[in-house]
Amino acid sequence: MMRNAVLALMLSSAWTGCAAAQETSPAPAQRADSVYTGAIMTRWGKAVTPDNAWRGYPRPQLERAKWQNLNGLWDYAITKAAAPMPTQMDGKILVPFAVESRLSGVARKVLPDDRIWYRRSFTVPADWAGQHVMLNFGAVDHAAHIWVNGAIVGAHEGGSDAFGLDITEYLRPGANELVVQVADPTSAGSQPRGKQILDPDGIWYTPVSGIWQTVWIEPVPALYIADVRATPDIDRGKVEVDVALSGWAKDTDAVRLSVRSGNKTIASTTMRANRHASLSVPAAHLWSPEDPFLYDLVAELVTVRDPYAGKPERNRVAYDARFTQGEVETYAAAQVEGQPRDRVNAYFAMRKISVGPGKVTGQPALLLNNKPYFQNGTLDQGWWPDGLLTPPSEAAMRHDLEFLKKAGFNMVRKHIKVEPARYYYDADHLGMLIWQDMPSGGGEDQFVTGTSQSQAVLSSDVMAEQQNELAHMIGDLRAFPSIVMWVVNNEGWGQYDSATLARYVKGMDPSRLVNADSGWLDVAPGVSDVFDIHTYEDVPHTPAHQSGRAIVLGEYGGVGWPIDGHLWRSDKRWSYQVTTDPKDYLARYRRKFDEVVRQARENGLSASVYTQTTDVEGEVNGLLTYDREVAKAPAEAFRRMAAPLWEDR
Repeated sequence: MMRNAVLALMLSSAWTGCAAAQETSPAPAQRADSVYTGAIMTRWGKAVTPDNAWRGYPRPQLERAKWQNLNGLWDYAITKAAAPMPTQMDGKILVPFAVESRLSGVARKVLPDDRIWYRRSFTVPADWAGQHVMLNFGAVDHAAHIWVNGAIVGAHEGGSDAFGLDITEYLRPGANELVVQVADPTSAGSQPRGKQILDPDGIWYTPVSGIWQTVWIEPVPALYIADVRATPDIDRGKVEVDVALSGWAKDTDAVRLSVRSGNKTIASTTMRANRHASLSVPAAHLWSPEDPFLYDLVAELVTVRDPYAGKPERNRVAYDARFTQGEVETYAAAQVEGQPRDRVNAYFAMRKISVGPGKVTGQPALLLNNKPYFQNGTLDQGWWPDGLLTPPSEAAMRHDLEFLKKAGFNMVRKHIKVEPARYYYDADHLGMLIWQDMPSGGGEDQFVTGTSQSQAVLSSDVMAEQQNELAHMIGDLRAFPSIVMWVVNNEGWGQYDSATLARYVKGMDPSRLVNADSGWLDVAPGVSDVFDIHTYEDVPHTPAHQSGRAIVLGEYGGVGWPIDGHLWRSDKRWSYQVTTDPKDYLARYRRKFDEVVRQARENGLSASVYTQTTDVEGEVNGLLTYDREVAKAPAEAFRRMAAPLWEDR
């Protein structure tokens, strides 16, 4: 199943992992359905055990004090679709790592007619008595059905978004049985899947199926806070906050909001639940990559004394006050009774991203906090040799961002992948701008090419699925201030009606920019905020002048250098350009980057995205090797080349 050392310890006699200290032990017997797991792994992967696998709270923008992590060893089986729920399982799997990954301890292929079964038991803590219990999944690829104690409690489709189920009525005292079934067609389907493909090669990677982010339970009241959406407005010195509950609210249900900086409360109000509030943030401390300052935001679900009690025609008065300034003032003055019923911690940044006049007359530029700000980024696939889409740990995930910061980058284009929420939390705190791609979908015949003159034609069902997952991605991630741009399409992969989708995204989140088409077929010039070209020539091409939008290099670079001893496999060394000499590597990089600097000065280029942060499987055009052990040039060398971009700041 696995050819090399898998983990730092033998995790379980039933879990087929080989420790780094046991590299001389015979490899487990290969199965016919084994996945190739590569010749390398990361230092973080070698340290993973069932007891330390992704232990941090997984939802940092809606954090509750009490919760229970369900990551660790689960029973698993893979059956055909027509088979019933298995009574005997195939072995153990380490959640939250996908079935195909080395760190899962399984590394088996999953075909479109296969079904993955997971099973484990859990016990609800005694001090949760009287509360409802939510079962939460960070992400499951692709279609999941969930049972608790033999009863089906819910289902979900969508490989990249979080979801939760109220399982209270299905629980019993003591041990409870949780069963999850997952189907994943990967590239045989049209669902959003990014770069996963059943036959990985070149720029297409090993599939990821099943549970691949944290699973947890937490107690909530019967009515609880479901969403807190904070939108900064630095021009008015305010933060606009929407708070949505899990259901209908009574007139005595209210939310108390507090904005804090350190230990100091700088703004607070009480609002009727399921409403909007506007809070002043005086002399706001603005967020930027150089100064990533964040404000804390606390939302508490409270009970207030009925603000309409005793009024003539009480119900009519309350009804007529809905969504009025009078209602805002009434609840701000309402008397809170008792203790909060629910409390969540969140945060926000006072920052603004926009397009406006740049340094080159007539060419609009990307602005940060109303000033031109060049965004120097990398294309970031977010793949790992041992965990695939799941980083081996949060420390591993943060390492990439820290290296890029040291190397003079202030932006990452998160390439057709949605990361665990902690990634964006780290970007917020480290100061890294994020362009967030929508994972591509559609069939292979629906990939628009560089010479195409029209977009793909998809069925209504497929379009609805794409739009549903797009909406879920924005809903899950819009709270993270590091995200400054939504990228709807990449190089025409499943591209359809992109102008409509760009308007859809702008309608959902008008506070960020939208890149309708990154590379290739540009069909939304009146909607997209940027004109984005991909150019892998030795000297990058210059985007054409645009009078109404910023110009960017959405992809360029691709200088490859295969480092022996750090390759996924020795016979796969794909890149746009290849060198084996460190001086030549840096010279090729400099030739490309000097042109970026020239375009920024002379043409008004606003951003560039270098391919790519790391090598990925057979690709060797990363700044870092796939195992993150070798930087192909010192971080300081990349930083020095980037310095001219900001010399006049």
